[in-house]
Amino acid sequence: MITPDVSETSLDKRGFHKKSPAAQELLETVGEKFLLGYAHAVEARSVDQAEEWLERIPVKYRGFAYEGAGMGYGMLDGLPGGGRRHIEGFLDGPGEKHDYIIYVGVGWAMARLPRFRWPSADDFDPLLRWLVLDGYGFHQAYFKTAKYVDGQFQDPDFSWPPGNDGYSLRAIDQGIGRALWFICGTDVDLVADTVARFPEHRHGDLYAGIGLASTYACGVTGDELLKLAEFAGEHRGNLAQGSAFAAEARVRAGLLIPETEVATQAICGLPAERAAAITQEVRPAVVVDGELPAFETWRQRIATEVLTSGGAGK
Repeated sequence: MITPDVSETSLDKRGFHKKSPAAQELLETVGEKFLLGYAHAVEARSVDQAEEWLERIPVKYRGFAYEGAGMGYGMLDGLPGGGRRHIEGFLDGPGEKHDYIIYVGVGWAMARLPRFRWPSADDFDPLLRWLVLDGYGFHQAYFKTAKYVDGQFQDPDFSWPPGNDGYSLRAIDQGIGRALWFICGTDVDLVADTVARFPEHRHGDLYAGIGLASTYACGVTGDELLKLAEFAGEHRGNLAQGSAFAAEARVRAGLLIPETEVATQAICGLPAERAAAITQEVRPAVVVDGELPAFETWRQRIATEVLTSGGAGK
């Protein structure tokens, strides 16, 4: 009842753009493995058993399965009588090196739970908790495309975490941007055209999400990604920041694939492992939220360093 049917991830069902049979197969397989990871989490008797099942999934798609598991455990934590320690236990165990992607999966769960059952923001790492909203934004754009993409909806009353002075909407936009990679079927021309229809002040965060998705899911050539970087224009740094994040998520989890290298070379002008390393070199040692959250300061540092090191902005 609370799990999307696998048919809901088909491009035909969603009405998403089909660029090519290969792109369609890639994107639908991602959806299939996400839901498989969800099933593994809710059906496993322990996190160790869930890990055993998840590790059987091919490297290219395994991260998406861990994201689905994040949603699964998030749902269990949010349901009455389900307990409240599933995500914590998963992150403290086999999910530790997949923390980025698991946080994103928790955001999917929040999108399907009543707000009074949402987790407290204090339950999560104060730097990474914004990734939960990335997952929330992806879900809303993916399943409510007419409202969130065509209608460009933003919820003025969204207040998770409390007192964030509107930054939550920017984190959600990163997820919407990531969803555009799927909605537009990896067609970089359509991606850019879709972003252009949003208000200018939202473009940077949307391109950050697109950079993440295009690097993590891939599905295009290096030349297509170079074209995407040209489309990003003044937001090239945002695109590169998202790409570096994706590289770090794959490197940290031991899921690096050749396509990741193609993406970071095109978008960042750097090898995947170097782009990933930059995210850690400029990561705040102490998380102190000021006028902007430390997460945003971190993103800006990554963008600046990647553009400088890779020459991508020259």
